[in-house]
Amino acid sequence: MKRTSLLQNYILEDSILVMPGAHDVLTAKIVEQAGFKALTIGGYSASASLLGQPDLSFLTLTEMVDCVHRIVDVVDIPVFTDGDTGHGGVLNVRRTVREIERTGAAGMFIEDQVFPKRCGHMLDKQVIGKEEMIAKVKAAVDARVDDDFVIMARTDALAVNGLEDAIERANLFSQAGADLIFVEAPTTVEQMRAITAQVDAPLLANNIEGGKSPLLSAIELEKIGYNTVVFPVAATYAIAKVVGDLMAEIAATGTTAGFSNRMVSFDEFNHLIGLDSLRSLERNYFHN
Repeated sequence: MKRTSLLQNYILEDSILVMPGAHDVLTAKIVEQAGFKALTIGGYSASASLLGQPDLSFLTLTEMVDCVHRIVDVVDIPVFTDGDTGHGGVLNVRRTVREIERTGAAGMFIEDQVFPKRCGHMLDKQVIGKEEMIAKVKAAVDARVDDDFVIMARTDALAVNGLEDAIERANLFSQAGADLIFVEAPTTVEQMRAITAQVDAPLLANNIEGGKSPLLSAIELEKIGYNTVVFPVAATYAIAKVVGDLMAEIAATGTTAGFSNRMVSFDEFNHLIGLDSLRSLERNYFHN
């Protein structure tokens, strides 16, 4: 089955779909080997990994497409990725969808922030008008070649205009053709319940450690009514913490010996990245 169709099916299953975030090929391989059915790539972590910059629209479309292509190329599970604001108006949205779909990704989302956008849990966001975002959603749906390529519409209106406007936008974007809806940064469980009760579409929840939304388990979110949950920055935060601790250990002791129990071994890492299978393939060319 196509990865786009798989993702569509996973979203519509009774049990919630859990998609950890990967910001590079190595983290993507780890997500897949851990047994998850799909993964996500967010602009926040990609910006940090590729540019060492915060999520403030520094990452260009071509840079994101290259990141997505590299990850899709090494995993077999569906990849769902970030299309930011579509990188411009409706015609730019069309190009964004075409470029991302060509990577082999199974789906993507666009959002209704004003460019330059920022992480949805940061302050001072602005949103475009409903009509403009509806046009962007229609353009995205029209641009995809594969009808199963998942288009998600995200609204950041809750923090700007309040819950009522965010819910209205969510329903309008669904009616415009979006397969999945994301109301960003609810601050209470009560707001989450209102969203799932009043939005007539599959819904995504976003678990950001230290963000504005309650950090709930996948089961709790499923009971509230969400269809899928992403953990887009958890791996990035974990890596930043562990590498920071490692550097402190080397600076203090001049060795990594005391840190070895927090690292994979040489052989474990080679197995993780597929050295054994590649060496076996290499040998076949000489002995067949």
